[in-house]
Amino acid sequence: MRATRGAARAYITAVAAGALCCAAPALPGGARTPWGTVALLAGLYLACELPGRRPFPSGSLPIRAGSFFPLLLAAAFLLPPAAAALVAVPGSLVGRVERPPATARRVWRAAQLAVTVWAAATVHGLLDGRATLGGPGRLPDLPYAIVPGCAAVLAFSLVLAALDGSILVAAERLPPRRAWNGLLSRSLGPHLVHGLAGLMMAVLWHGPYGPLSALIVLLPMYISCWVFAQYHREHAAHRATIRALVQAVDLKDTYTRGHSERVGRASVLIARELGMDQDRTEVVRFAGILHDVGKLGVPTRVLRKDGPLTPEERQVIELHPEYGHEIVRGIGFLGEARAAILHHHERLDGSGYPYGLSGREIPEFARVVAVADAFDAMTSTRSYRRGRPVPAALAELKRCAGTQFDPRMVRALARGLERHGWSAATTAGPEEGPVPPDGSVRSGGPVLPDGPARSGGPRPGRVPASGPQPIADRRG
Repeated sequence: MRATRGAARAYITAVAAGALCCAAPALPGGARTPWGTVALLAGLYLACELPGRRPFPSGSLPIRAGSFFPLLLAAAFLLPPAAAALVAVPGSLVGRVERPPATARRVWRAAQLAVTVWAAATVHGLLDGRATLGGPGRLPDLPYAIVPGCAAVLAFSLVLAALDGSILVAAERLPPRRAWNGLLSRSLGPHLVHGLAGLMMAVLWHGPYGPLSALIVLLPMYISCWVFAQYHREHAAHRATIRALVQAVDLKDTYTRGHSERVGRASVLIARELGMDQDRTEVVRFAGILHDVGKLGVPTRVLRKDGPLTPEERQVIELHPEYGHEIVRGIGFLGEARAAILHHHERLDGSGYPYGLSGREIPEFARVVAVADAFDAMTSTRSYRRGRPVPAALAELKRCAGTQFDPRMVRALARGLERHGWSAATTAGPEEGPVPPDGSVRSGGPVLPDGPARSGGPRPGRVPASGPQPIADRRG
């Protein structure tokens, strides 16, 4: 949203007007608004958001916008709806904004949170939630206090998700179904945890601790946010490492630019159909992205050679899995991905390389990446041949299942493609030129029906593969 679209500006203005209407009843002098509580909660929220504007001296950033929803939910539990709507405004207007336009984003954030907190406080009040929090001489009505608290959190999540999806429709012109897809399901769990923390703060606030309860609850929340931020920084460093390696491979092997990212996506499709958990799915994505990193050890003249390869050059190409394994050997977070990088050219019948493993001897991740690699290679248009249609590529994978590929992985890819599809726009790199009408290679050398231009026999000591092969790409 570099320049705010007209529809987005109009929508932000409408939500801001709605936020003013929500807060207006608290402003007249006769409204009996508890300004002391409003100011204290708003000040705490502002203090929590301010550090996000500047990195700490160590370079760490322990919080992000919205990390302190417990404060906003505590305000919804403690204050009338109109007063609760005011709590988020100061912190949102000065909070950290990562992308322009900063003013529009801050106004949107303030208006969005004001309306959201107002909705949560309204639901909590309708269920007489404040009466369950206790007070001087009264114990909190537990566990019943959790019921209006959870209802308020649900309202908070619903309104926040509705507003988030709407701004994506207005600003980014996303289809509504895509804009709202998963917003509520992803946020409801964390919001329930924030709600319990806010409820604890509200109960303690009504008890003997008063405003001191905010510190009792916020300190562990702040520490947990810091730990969470550390975790995300570590993952960002992992992604940066992988991105740098992939960019180096793409610069060296221009024939297959973009291939690694697409193999990563196809590997994720397979992993999800196999029921892998999120952590293993992320690692298999790394394996798919980095499967060809060993090409950094192959001479550029071989990778970029026009025409067929000699047997000696083919032997050099076939060393790239071992080179890749050596390159990533010391990267601990890759885990099982390292074995996939080493063995993704093994075949189920034992005629692959580098070690001629067969069947279940081949690591599971390597069998996943082998199918993803071959699929993208067949469906990608290169400068020396046209890509195949997805059904034709799947038919070829199924034909080679049991000899070259694991049938289970082929079936998983077919199911994943049936569910999610495969965009043809993602199967050609930015520098891949037009293909001649006959699909021939630009320079000498025949095009095999199921593979790239090549010449020469198999690597010495290998069992030659039987039948045509849908092998991955032009250079290994």
